[in-house]
Amino acid sequence: MEDFRRVADEVAAAIAAGRPRPGERLPPQRAFARSRGIADSTASRVYKELARRGLVVGEVGRGTFVRAAERPAAPALAEPADAHVDLELNYPVVPGQSALLAAGLERLRRPDVLDAALGPASVAGTAAAREAAAELLTAPGWRPGPSEVLFAGNGRQAIAGALAALVPPGGRLAVEALTYPVIKGIAARLGVALVPVAADEHGLRPDALAAAHRAAPLGAVYLQPTLHNPSGTTMPAQRRAELADALERLGMHAIEDRIWAFLREDGPEPLAAFAAGRTVLVDSLSKRLAPGLSAGFAVAPPALTGRVAAALRSGAWGPSGFALDAATGWIADGTAETIGRAKRADAAARGRLASERLAGADVRADPCSYFGWWELPPRWRAETFVAAAARRGIAVTPAAAFVVGNSAAPRAVRFGLASPPLPVLARALDVLAEIAAASPDDSPVD
Repeated sequence: MEDFRRVADEVAAAIAAGRPRPGERLPPQRAFARSRGIADSTASRVYKELARRGLVVGEVGRGTFVRAAERPAAPALAEPADAHVDLELNYPVVPGQSALLAAGLERLRRPDVLDAALGPASVAGTAAAREAAAELLTAPGWRPGPSEVLFAGNGRQAIAGALAALVPPGGRLAVEALTYPVIKGIAARLGVALVPVAADEHGLRPDALAAAHRAAPLGAVYLQPTLHNPSGTTMPAQRRAELADALERLGMHAIEDRIWAFLREDGPEPLAAFAAGRTVLVDSLSKRLAPGLSAGFAVAPPALTGRVAAALRSGAWGPSGFALDAATGWIADGTAETIGRAKRADAAARGRLASERLAGADVRADPCSYFGWWELPPRWRAETFVAAAARRGIAVTPAAAFVVGNSAAPRAVRFGLASPPLPVLARALDVLAEIAAASPDDSPVD
């Protein structure tokens, strides 16, 4: 008999995606069984499981309907958490950062300064903003030229601008086989097809990139060489040099995403240092400073600056003048570096906590990182584990969210460490360890 939980997971995923929508009626159980090729008794267990999760409600004489609102989940494996713990989104905030940021805003209370900050802003920013951004983005062995720095509304818009500049609609973009989920949405809206490229423990493989380009020309490659999301790997310098050689041979450009790289002070030089003429580097302030501060950067080589700037302007992805002015001040007065240093310490502390609480688990996590990649025990599928965690009030991300195309997803989940307070995080990690040590069959069935 087919595992009813797998079928329930599939229906739950469809409901989460809005198909069917709240209030819609599910097929009668017999019709559902025939459409799935399962027994009527299995269909009955699927519907009971969906009801137990609070996703559907049965009405006598009318059928089973998708609920219009969630209700508290029933216990699974133990008592549920008192509140939802989000280990999906990763927005680090350290104690005292708001006071630091507030102090830096004093100068904006002057009417003349505020008047300038509230005026229109261009993707080229101001000379002061370019100098400040170049200072912020400087890494060991590499410093961007201020004239190469362009500005966007946020990091995602910087990625979109770089992609639009490098790959035309209908073109192909190479990405790591497991990649940042947002790039999938950006590429779809720009009419760009994603091509997954194999990676190993050192990151994206240059030979696999060359093979994909030979199969059908690629417009560019998007990758995260430092603290890759979700695997946590950091590409060593030798691999970066090999990749730079491959880009030159293939005549290809790269979009280097360094959103998390500020956490690795000792990391290798950016790919942009190895392939200066072929790399557009993107970054933002949402992780470095605060999630509500929206400003993105795109550092393009001189030959590409005009194209990337035009793409940012035409996409309406330019920066906010106020955010840009405020960020320029925070960088210049040292506030950005102070907060970044505090977040590096915070990430290290949370990483140590995860290592302690998940000792013995097959977890890959950089000691500097705010997230980890967990290869689950064989008895668990990622979707089932995610559902079990959700019943305990904890949200983690299944591997399928990072997969490109129709490739099979690993039996793994990504968990973020940045958002909850440390005591809440500790308890959540303990609960996840309890779930993993148990069996999916331990979950009660009505």
